[in-house]
Amino acid sequence: MDTHIQTDMTLAPDAAPRRRFSLLRVFRGGAVDDLGRLPRYAALTVLGLAAIWGPVTAYLMTAPLRFTSEASLILPGAGTGASVNLERIGQASSAAASPFANTSVSPTVTYQRLLGAGRILDAAAAQLDMAPRDFGEPRIRLIDQTGLIRIEMTGNSPEDARARARALLDAFGAEVDALRRDEIGQRETGGADAIARHRDAVARTRVRISALQRGTGLMSPAQYGAMVETAEALSRELGALTSRLSERAEAVAALQSALDLTPALAAATLKLHADSGFAAIVAEMSEHAALEARLSGQFGPNHPRVTDARGALAATLARARDRAAVLTGLGAGDVARLDLSPIGGRGPLLARLVEAETERAALAAEHRALTGRVAAAEARVAGLIDAAAELEELQRDHSVGEAVLASALARSDSSRTDLYVSYPLVQVLEDPSLPEYPTSPRRKLAAAAGAAGSLFLLIGLGMGWLRRPLIDKLLVRPQ
Repeated sequence: MDTHIQTDMTLAPDAAPRRRFSLLRVFRGGAVDDLGRLPRYAALTVLGLAAIWGPVTAYLMTAPLRFTSEASLILPGAGTGASVNLERIGQASSAAASPFANTSVSPTVTYQRLLGAGRILDAAAAQLDMAPRDFGEPRIRLIDQTGLIRIEMTGNSPEDARARARALLDAFGAEVDALRRDEIGQRETGGADAIARHRDAVARTRVRISALQRGTGLMSPAQYGAMVETAEALSRELGALTSRLSERAEAVAALQSALDLTPALAAATLKLHADSGFAAIVAEMSEHAALEARLSGQFGPNHPRVTDARGALAATLARARDRAAVLTGLGAGDVARLDLSPIGGRGPLLARLVEAETERAALAAEHRALTGRVAAAEARVAGLIDAAAELEELQRDHSVGEAVLASALARSDSSRTDLYVSYPLVQVLEDPSLPEYPTSPRRKLAAAAGAAGSLFLLIGLGMGWLRRPLIDKLLVRPQ
């Protein structure tokens, strides 16, 4: 190394400059103690610092002051719900789910995009009588894992920045309210059409029900059910009455066989023997019969006294029959069948026969009447079976239609208060701030950038000054 240095120093003066400014010298540099390079490095240092600090200084001197106002919005995370149950009419419910319940749609991202929408910025600029291009665009940041939205708005002064932020929030709130009203209006328009259809369906069903009621006289399925129950009750009553009538008929037949009298003749016999005149005739007839029997036992059948007694008995019997015909109104044949002798112990049997026949006749009349009623009731039930089924179906459709209509009306009314279905509630957590210090130009940042550039320049020049020893150390191979 020393030999080369000495050799270079012994060269002719005209050859030294060529070696000093050779291409190899440019890349490898000179010796560390070669102060002849100092002017060049000083010039490079001045030029580099000027290139670094010139733009920084120009930026700090010419850039206008800008102030930033900050505000915060928050979306409450809780949902709301309400349910109304109207007895025998229907149920209506209204619910606003949490804005964060749907993982596929983020309301904070939606509002972030809406805050930067052109019509929002145009409306905010119009509030300040400012051109939209001069209003600027807000800086919007979402805070992770929260419902916070940070808004930064830049202005020419603290008051201007705050006014722009307030105008932006006002325009945003007005736009959200307009979107909510538009949604409710469209929902009400669609709901009104559905309500009109439900109302028409209910009216048509009501007309059909009224026509069916007028045509058949059947007011409700419950009435038809009552008619069926009445017909069944009459049928059961008719069965019981038939059994009782059969019992009475058997009792009458048994007494009639025992007395050998019809109930009518038994009644006539009781009526005759209740008459005092007929009783006197019967008593007289009994005396003549007894006399005739005694005389017949004493004399022959043709004895004058027997003949007279027989004649008196016949005359008395004729009188008794005449009296019986008058009292009972019976014909001669029926009167001949009457037992005109004293009834004696047969009176209770005759009375029982008459009583049994009376009961049988009453039961028979009741049976005939009840049979007619049962036939009419069954015919009425059979004739209304199709009408009852149709009426029940129509009333069921009518009830369902009324319930649907009432629910639709209730939902329509409740939806007017449900404003936060698509656009959740948003609140201003922090009002726009009044900045105390400008945010642009950033003097400290510019100074730090200039200082860092200066440091890097000096480091680069220092490494250029020391590059020859470093390169020689890397190129020389150890022996």
